[in-house]
Amino acid sequence: MSIYKRGKIYWYRFNWNGKTIRKSTKQGNDKVACTMESAHRTALAKGEVGIREKDPAPLLSDFLKQDFLPFVEGHFSDKVHTRDYYRYGTNSLLASKLARRRTDAITSQHAAAYAAAHAARSPSTINRDLRTLRRALNLAAEWGKLEKAPNIPLARGERQRDRVLSPEEVNRYLEACPHADWHDAALLTVATGMRPADEVCKLRWEAVELNGQERKIRIGASKTLAGHRAIPLKPVVYEHFGIPDPVQMLRDRHAEQGFPSKGWVFPRPSQGGHLTESTYKIWHSKALETLTEDADAPEFKAFEPYCLRHTFLTWVAPYLDVFALARLAGHTSIRTTQRYIHPAGKTLEDGLANLGGHKSGHN
Repeated sequence: MSIYKRGKIYWYRFNWNGKTIRKSTKQGNDKVACTMESAHRTALAKGEVGIREKDPAPLLSDFLKQDFLPFVEGHFSDKVHTRDYYRYGTNSLLASKLARRRTDAITSQHAAAYAAAHAARSPSTINRDLRTLRRALNLAAEWGKLEKAPNIPLARGERQRDRVLSPEEVNRYLEACPHADWHDAALLTVATGMRPADEVCKLRWEAVELNGQERKIRIGASKTLAGHRAIPLKPVVYEHFGIPDPVQMLRDRHAEQGFPSKGWVFPRPSQGGHLTESTYKIWHSKALETLTEDADAPEFKAFEPYCLRHTFLTWVAPYLDVFALARLAGHTSIRTTQRYIHPAGKTLEDGLANLGGHKSGHN
């Protein structure tokens, strides 16, 4: 008998074509419950309940071409870097053995095998493909083409953008920047925690408020909805960390450009009319060359431009709670914000020591 009792009500449970059917009869009589279960079984056999055989899960290649790529082209039409990221990842997946598998047959084991088969590539390249696979399978599940998306682990060894510069290193780097545009953009990144490519390069004068006491930058176009935020510009912050004041830099640029009321803060003769990532990466490499070629100066460890954002957020993390830090950074998830929190041993010791003087009222 497949009926059972919960409280005063009978339920029934049975398997049908590999699917568990569980339902309340809303009855307290076991004979009536058995009759209702039999009726449900009969209705299933006649196809009267609406359970139908699902269409088979699509091949990964078909889903990528027919569903995922059109989604990428439309959803990321105004985010060129993200669109190209998924394009390249899709092309790599289509050229692999995974493309011939059905989406419901792909497991974490296949992802690990893909990483092993392409071990000659950099971990960043492999993870670009695996992130593309993960996003595609999650969308397939969201759109009802897949029962459940599998867990797709990433390859180890990917270079992280989490180096934290000291104020001395920041100042040395800014002095070595070969072009004023990148010097100013780098300063704004390390002084506000803005994203260098998506927010600093695309900053417009309409978003900059330098008059009055509440000087701020309003970010209205960002990679996430949480990225829409106002970043305060506080001179006391820059004095504390010993770096140049970006407010003065912005005022100087504003004056040099004739005090415009709108337009790009970092205009360049590019397709978009503003400073681009490809351009500032060239200037960044030249700055690093200058710093490493100076044999008399202290050793300077190379870093990626994004580390300037990470540096600022790590500097201010001890002074903000995690939610305020997430708001400042423009993060959607607190888990992302936790990457910027590097508690020192002394901090932990002091925090635990404070428990001794805490009066909670508990015994």
